[in-house]
Amino acid sequence: MISHSVVIAGGGPTGLMLAGELALAGVDVVVVERRPNQELSGARALGISSRTIEVLDQRGIAERFLSAGQAAQVTGFGVTRLDISDFPTRHNYGLALRQKHIERLLAEWVTELGVPILYGHEIAGFVQDDSGVDITLADGRSLRTPYLVGCDGGRSIVRKTADIDFPGWDATTSNLLAEVEMTETPPYGVHRSAAGTYAFGRSEYEIKDGAIVYKEIGPIGVMVTEPNAHATTEPTLDDLRTLLTAACGTDYGVHSPTWISRFTDMTRQAATYRRGRVLLAGDAAHIHSPIGGQGLSAGVQDAVNLGWKLAQVVRGTSPDRLLDTYHAERHPVGARVLKTTMAQVALHREDDRTLAVRDILGDLLRMEEPRKHIAGMMSGLDIRYDLGPGHPLLGRRMPDLDIITTSGPRRVFSFLHAARPVLLNFGAPRTSDLAAWADRVPYVHATYDRAWILPVLGAIPAPTAVLVRPDGYVAWVGDGAEAGLTDALTMWFGAPAEH
Repeated sequence: MISHSVVIAGGGPTGLMLAGELALAGVDVVVVERRPNQELSGARALGISSRTIEVLDQRGIAERFLSAGQAAQVTGFGVTRLDISDFPTRHNYGLALRQKHIERLLAEWVTELGVPILYGHEIAGFVQDDSGVDITLADGRSLRTPYLVGCDGGRSIVRKTADIDFPGWDATTSNLLAEVEMTETPPYGVHRSAAGTYAFGRSEYEIKDGAIVYKEIGPIGVMVTEPNAHATTEPTLDDLRTLLTAACGTDYGVHSPTWISRFTDMTRQAATYRRGRVLLAGDAAHIHSPIGGQGLSAGVQDAVNLGWKLAQVVRGTSPDRLLDTYHAERHPVGARVLKTTMAQVALHREDDRTLAVRDILGDLLRMEEPRKHIAGMMSGLDIRYDLGPGHPLLGRRMPDLDIITTSGPRRVFSFLHAARPVLLNFGAPRTSDLAAWADRVPYVHATYDRAWILPVLGAIPAPTAVLVRPDGYVAWVGDGAEAGLTDALTMWFGAPAEH
């Protein structure tokens, strides 16, 4: 039996990001992926949010993705585009980049970090006990691990085997997606009718002035609404022809499909993200309509929240109960994603009453405060973990400030490249003994003489010190005193070392 400190089921963006986080912390991790290789079939995500770009920047790998994609103002709600170019972040935009490229770049990163990815292997079952999990692969081989993380999608074998409830809402809408050839040129773009939504676009595209411009090469992507939201058979080319003819009066000579798939607005969330030594992340923990484009980003951010916590528990730095904060922090974020997605699905209906609501909401979102509020939510820049009352920065993302340290100018995010925490001190040098955590939490004295401004909130009081977790969120804020600092260090980074 082969042993690893952590086994990740699923080699999509969530699983790969988690593998990278664990590898940075020196944890022996392996990814088990049922696909024979990295190739994707069917439609997947088309980009990532502003906060997810920041997450990649925190690890020093954002440029890999930015150079492969196209920055664009792609944040929106329903059918209303939301401009975030005035948000105080280096990445006040989304990134248009197909999931196959996102996965490729993440796989290259984790391979550089030495993580093995076992393609062509599938978890058939597992049994957990007080000290670990015995995993059986479909080919009969076995793995042993202290912790198993299911990043294996909406039909997660890990979630089902762990007997974790997946409550939510059944589908009310269904759409066929396909990549095909056509003998006639379709009307590119998104179109709406009483029968539903249909859209055409080339697979290769770029963003110009915030709009998608398709290149006249390659196959054509098609999406069309199905009248039956509960279809269970595999979609066929004849199904696609019938739906196109009903919506458009012609099927445009559709032929030679590369793939045909289906997506619905089924919406479900795992009742718990943890059961003993088994955890869930990404689509294994929450599924919803792709409208709004939040799924991939939510999964990557699940991974970054979980990775450093799991690493500390595996290494014995922190007690097992630290893993309970993963569910406590990420489950509410997932619930909000589900709620915003369901609202947007409702806004895409084409009846007169929905059109009236959509028009009024569009008027509201053109106002400054509603626009900031919803754009902050959709971009992920407004997330706040409930770490208790206090300074407005507590529990929020640490902004990537240009600070001056004793060794020269630095960006805050540069301290997070190795997925380690940092204590940034902006006031008088601290005299208390922080040596008990010195091997775990670097101490940096810095100056920053500009205003502190957060997305949505605006200007906030300047702190005298901040304790930044490896995921980039602030775990403690100083106000001139050191009250609560040792408690925060112990809570998040383990008991003080004995000297």
